[in-house]
Amino acid sequence: MTVIHQDEPAHTPHPIDMLERTVEENGWAFERAGRDELNLSVAGRWSDHHFSFSWREDLQSLHLSSAFDMRITDSVRRSHVADLLMYVNARLWIGHFDLWPEDGTIVFRHAMIFPDARASASQCEALLNLALEACEHYYPAFQFVLWGGKSAEEAVSAAVLECAGQA
Repeated sequence: MTVIHQDEPAHTPHPIDMLERTVEENGWAFERAGRDELNLSVAGRWSDHHFSFSWREDLQSLHLSSAFDMRITDSVRRSHVADLLMYVNARLWIGHFDLWPEDGTIVFRHAMIFPDARASASQCEALLNLALEACEHYYPAFQFVLWGGKSAEEAVSAAVLECAGQA
């Protein structure tokens, strides 16, 4: 008699569930807006950052977005911000900043594809850390362009000071 063993596929946790555990471990305020969505707030050096995560089953991807609490209204500032977006996005390896045309909001966005929804907790945590780092790093540059009248190059130079050596 032949016995056939069928391995049952291991249950993989939903990517938003893994992200929720990471968020809870860090003590960050969050809200689950459904099975496939999570919103959280993280206090940064320059402002509070509000992140929205969405899982798209059809794309097998986790999308992250974070809008800055600043609006660009006039066409002159929009052109300066557009220059800064190009300047900053050329320096980012992962993720990008957008200017939402409807309301003039600056948004950081990124998505990761997880075939068969197989995401690890460390991948979800890395996605969040990447977004937080990018938002913290470039937030002052957007302020310098909007309120300081700086060019994109001047704003990034002023906002992104890299220290060398030890004091």
